[in-house]
Parts: sequence; C-alpha cells; structure tokens
Amino acid sequence: MSDQLVLSAETRDRGGKGASRELRRNGRVPAVVYGGKEEPLMIHVEEKLLMKQLMTGHFMNSVVMIDVGGKKVRTLPKDVAFHPVKDRPIHADFLRISKDSKVQVAVPVVFINEEASPGLKRGGVLNVVRHELELVCDADKMPDDIQIDVTGYDVGDSIHISNVTLPKGSESAITDRDFTIATIVAPSAMKSSEGDTTVDGGEEAAEGDEA
Repeated sequence: MSDQLVLSAETRDRGGKGASRELRRNGRVPAVVYGGKEEPLMIHVEEKLLMKQLMTGHFMNSVVMIDVGGKKVRTLPKDVAFHPVKDRPIHADFLRISKDSKVQVAVPVVFINEEASPGLKRGGVLNVVRHELELVCDADKMPDDIQIDVTGYDVGDSIHISNVTLPKGSESAITDRDFTIATIVAPSAMKSSEGDTTVDGGEEAAEGDEA
C-alpha cells in the first residue's frame, strides 16, 4: 500500500493568471482542493516539495494529507498540469476524501516470474496491452502496483483480468468484460504486427483499450 504523503500548503486569496504567475515566480504552485460537499479550497504549495513527491512514482495513487496552517485535509491527487516547455508543475487538483471512501485510481502493472514462463523462455515476447489497471479501492488501502505472475504461460496465451488476484479492498473499475492485460507472442508474430492493432487476441485487447 502506498505511504501516506503530507504536503504543506498555504491558502491563496486571489485567483486569475496574474496571481498564479506571481506564485510560480516565487517557487509556488497554485492548487485547489475540491469535493466532499465543501467549498473549493484555493491553496498553493512549494514546487520543490511537490516535485519530490511526484518523483516517488506513486503520487497519483497515494493519500495526500494537505496541511494548511496545522489543519490537515485528506485528499487524493486528481491532476497535475505541467508547463509544455519547462516541464514544471503549474497547477494541481486534489479531491477531498474520507478514510472510508472508495476511490478510482490507475495502478501500474508489474509482471513477475518471467523465468517461469515456458513461452518467454523459448524466446516469446510479453506484449503488454495495459500498463495500468483502473481500480476502485478503499482510500486507505490503495496498492502501489499490481503484480501479475506469468508462471506457466506459453506462446499464444493471454492474461485477462479474471486471471489476476486483486488485493483485498480493490476491484476492477471495468466490470462488463474480461479484458486482456497482456499476451505472449512469438517474436515473428510481434514483428509482423508492427503498425497493426491486432496481435494474437489483440483485437479483444484493442477493444478493451477503448474503455
């Protein structure tokens, strides 16, 4: 489960582009906390601290406690906008949540035990269709990643969401089909499919990606 992060913030009285530019010149990032049947809270946070937390790799699926003058607000990051050239954060959105809330997050997929896959040992290629899974989780039990064991999978096999054991408190946000997460294909099949969206069951995968 992702560690709970703490982000110190200050309230901001003025909105608008001019005020936001001034904050950014001073190393601050304008942000807003919304939801929870309360009025939006206009804040700004330190750019360096925000970048440090973004670099953890699990910022977007972590509970972030926004500390405003000693009062902490439990939130979930929903969006961070970046400058198109400088690649610096220029705005952030946070959603208020309660401890017992259910939240939808995108969780990275990690494949393990590749040496125990007959297909991969024979030179097959793991064709990853979904690098993240959209999950509905308990707010206090959001996983850092979902590990998928490829033991026993051979060339031509597909890994579907039904093959994955999700952590307690998590379920797939997509419930209307058994979508493909990855397939194991022969190297020649992978090469012949370049520029094509269908690879050994990839048609189903492509349809799943439309969700």
